[in-house]
Amino acid sequence: MHAKDSRLTEPLPLFGAPIVDRSHANHRQRFLRCASLVVLGVILSASYFQYGRWHSCPSPPLVFEDVAPVPPEAFQRTWAAYSPYFPAAQYESPPDNCIITQVNLLQRHGARYPTGGQTIRIQAPLQKLRGVRTYSNASFDFLRYFEWDLGVSDMISLGIQQTFESGIEHYARYRHLFSSDRLPFVRASGSDRVIKSAEIWADAIAFASNDVYHPKTSVILPEVDGANNTLDDSMCPNAHSLTEVPDAWRDTFAPVIAARFNKAAPGADLDAEDVVNLMPLCAFETIFHRATSPLCNLFAFDEFEAHEYYSDLSRYYKTGHGNPLGPIQGVGYVNELLARLTSQPVQDHTQTNSTLDSSPDTFPLNRTFYADFSHDNQMVAIYSGLGLFQREDGRAPSVEEMNPGRRWRISRMTPFSARMVVEKMACDDGSDEEREYVRILVNDAVQPLTFCGAGPDGVCALDDFVESQAYARGNGNGDWSKCFELE
Repeated sequence: MHAKDSRLTEPLPLFGAPIVDRSHANHRQRFLRCASLVVLGVILSASYFQYGRWHSCPSPPLVFEDVAPVPPEAFQRTWAAYSPYFPAAQYESPPDNCIITQVNLLQRHGARYPTGGQTIRIQAPLQKLRGVRTYSNASFDFLRYFEWDLGVSDMISLGIQQTFESGIEHYARYRHLFSSDRLPFVRASGSDRVIKSAEIWADAIAFASNDVYHPKTSVILPEVDGANNTLDDSMCPNAHSLTEVPDAWRDTFAPVIAARFNKAAPGADLDAEDVVNLMPLCAFETIFHRATSPLCNLFAFDEFEAHEYYSDLSRYYKTGHGNPLGPIQGVGYVNELLARLTSQPVQDHTQTNSTLDSSPDTFPLNRTFYADFSHDNQMVAIYSGLGLFQREDGRAPSVEEMNPGRRWRISRMTPFSARMVVEKMACDDGSDEEREYVRILVNDAVQPLTFCGAGPDGVCALDDFVESQAYARGNGNGDWSKCFELE
């Protein structure tokens, strides 16, 4: 929503220097670069919360005069997978008798522009609205001056900032696991934004450690046809999004919005699908410009809540529990996790790359911190493969009404820069031997691992956790072959 020449060609240029220094040769230069990133991040963060209107949009000022710089957290969480990172709970230290001995981090890339497919889906209804001659509602007048200035797929400055903050936080929390011979082992899926997220996170570790530790990305798993990749949901050809339930929910709220828009923009002829495709533009514009997009004002808060539930259902039936071939797509990563937790070779016949996973150079089993960077759809598959975020009664989410207290809520599962942390612990339980335990946190919220006997603290014995992962250890109990059966 800016002038044509204002599009950022780089997410966050640092005085002409590249964001990521791949050489690691000049530590002083790296330190100064990281320090500059933090300072610039603070400045950008301040602007994110201080400026109150859409400065560069020439739309009528009375429409946006009282608009906050960005919507409150509760509003941003309705953006589901396009929500900025917010912790789902305050981090709770492990029990006093336990010491964390290993961390496995799985993190989504930072905030980005819409993908190419999303851009097409968003622009179609947008062009319908902009193609009308007159608007009968002044709230739509800003569309006359609209200019698309979003890029495609690349990470934006907010994504860089939140990824960097993640690295600082992880170093502060787990610094006892770091040493010169125990650097985090970092892997990334092959998308540019995922690779950059891994590099920026590593830069944050260097900054937080006063330039003592310099982890690097040791493995990049290609996102190409035929490549085995446990960090991307691209290896199950028969897995398709199931749309019947999400579409049924869409039709409970979107037609009313379409009718309102068609009345305000005569001749636009929007339908329910146009509405759900257009609404994410509020999120993408706001997180890129760091000021509330005027498009957000065209919808009510409860409409964004309804759209959030539509997004939740869509993920549930894409790679979640609602798709028979959803959890199987996370099995390879789960088996890699079990190998690291038990210091045993990977046992898997699904997505893993056996060549990489059998080498101590590309899949070591003696590290105290592992960091993997991935995508939201794959993280949902991994959650499902682990057995997380299931209802106690085993029922699927309702298509008739949304439960505001539901556990399956994508904004708390896979927002931008989402993170799952598996903590391995040695605990003194009063016996002669220390036993090993695990707990899982998703965006700092301790997960109730009742399936392996965990109590309120979310801690269960490592042996019991491994035993509970029978689906992964059984390579999906036949589901993997269904990915390739002729339909």
